[in-house]
Amino acid sequence: MSSALAILAGQGALPQTLSAAKPDALFVSFDGVDVEIPTSRHLAASFNKFGTLFDALKTAGITTITFAGGMSRPALDPAAFDAKTITLAPRLMAAMAGGDDGLLREIIAVFEDEGFTVAGAHQVLPDLVAQAGLLAGHDPDEAARIDAKRGIDILHALSPMDVGQGVVVAHGLCLGVETLQGTDAMLAFVAATPKHLRRTGGVFVKSAKSGQDLRVDMPAIGPDTVASVVAAGLGGIVIAAGSVMILKRAKTIQAIEAAGLFLLAI
Repeated sequence: MSSALAILAGQGALPQTLSAAKPDALFVSFDGVDVEIPTSRHLAASFNKFGTLFDALKTAGITTITFAGGMSRPALDPAAFDAKTITLAPRLMAAMAGGDDGLLREIIAVFEDEGFTVAGAHQVLPDLVAQAGLLAGHDPDEAARIDAKRGIDILHALSPMDVGQGVVVAHGLCLGVETLQGTDAMLAFVAATPKHLRRTGGVFVKSAKSGQDLRVDMPAIGPDTVASVVAAGLGGIVIAAGSVMILKRAKTIQAIEAAGLFLLAI
């Protein structure tokens, strides 16, 4: 039931998308994370006070939580920790020493240990992900499909290193790999590539990392992604079917069509 659901909000359009679809859900914002607060039920929280958060969620009757939106690693203040956070600190600090996947898995485990069910945004709203097929625009040519295959292979090869979820390939050449700075930064880097180093066209490929827990940090695209792809001079977007969310789908499809690109799920 949506009334038993809490949306733990990060940045981007996903928290608002979920809140609009599940207006009875409790919307949880965190200190230091700039999010648009909806008019639905709201709880202000702090990364320094997990015990306070757990108690508030249980008092509100929450049984299921979903993490929504991007969230950088918070600057913690040990002097402000509540008793629960003090006990969790060694566990979380050890996880922070590793990659993002390990940290997110540990955070999931912390909430599950408190009795909460952790659901992915795609489980709360299944229409966010797409099935395989051409979703918008023209059918990509053979060169684009070869680039897409190479992009998927690169992402799979990088998965054990916990680097990123996106790559740009044009005519067999890798022009950019997504890292901590994110998709827009990578596409801006590609856009700035001197003309003598690249040919026109190419594809942006987005896929979850192998073995990634899709309940948190599921990759996503949206209208802003399309604008960045256009600025980078690429010919289309390829996503992994069933494991990449399309935010503001109608606007995203419209932007793809208007730009003369393609959107393919494979």
